[in-house]
Amino acid sequence: MAKKGKNYLEAAKQVDATKAYTVEEAIDLVKKVDFAKFDASIEVAYRLNVDPKQADQQIRGAVVLPNGTGKTQRVVVFAQGEQAKQAEAAGADVVGAEDLVEKIQGGWLDFDVAVATPPMMAQVGRLGRVLGPKGLMPNPKTGTVTMDVTKAVNDIKAGQVAYRVDKAGIVHAPIGKVSFDAAKLVENFKAMQDVIIKARPASAKGQYITSLSVSSTFGPGVKVDVASF
Repeated sequence: MAKKGKNYLEAAKQVDATKAYTVEEAIDLVKKVDFAKFDASIEVAYRLNVDPKQADQQIRGAVVLPNGTGKTQRVVVFAQGEQAKQAEAAGADVVGAEDLVEKIQGGWLDFDVAVATPPMMAQVGRLGRVLGPKGLMPNPKTGTVTMDVTKAVNDIKAGQVAYRVDKAGIVHAPIGKVSFDAAKLVENFKAMQDVIIKARPASAKGQYITSLSVSSTFGPGVKVDVASF
């Protein structure tokens, strides 16, 4: 296990590990104990009572946070014809078709999100081994495989967050930056909370959210009382 640094240990002393805080208390505390020398991200981590091995329990989707993430996303769009023009007009950073596929095959990965029109997926599928492991493969569930490229680009630029349950049943998602007002972080949290609740599989039994914590990039996790919301 990696040794914790002095700054982390000092921050952790200010967090009661035996207590579950309200959302408002947790966010205030995360902002207070953050020690990064940059504007750190704040992230929520849900532990869900689901089995990701079951097809109907593979929770995945996207949500546009009302106050954004504080990060400007670099978007590439695989499209041709009218959709390519629309993507460029919407502010996509790079738009292309076969040429973009070849560029990525050559090792270029200077982007955060990839969008593709359905007709382009046959070519984009060749990038599965490159984009898949990095979580960059366009997917209909996250709104990144669509003919409405204008909406997709606008949503991503406005602060859309993609979420996906991992093998351990945990969903990690950013909800903003330490510099955000606490009220805006709470509002973003509630938007994320809504989609996680709505994503509950019908086959999931028992308590759905078994634990929840909030933390900054390097800071300690602060438990949130699930019953508080």
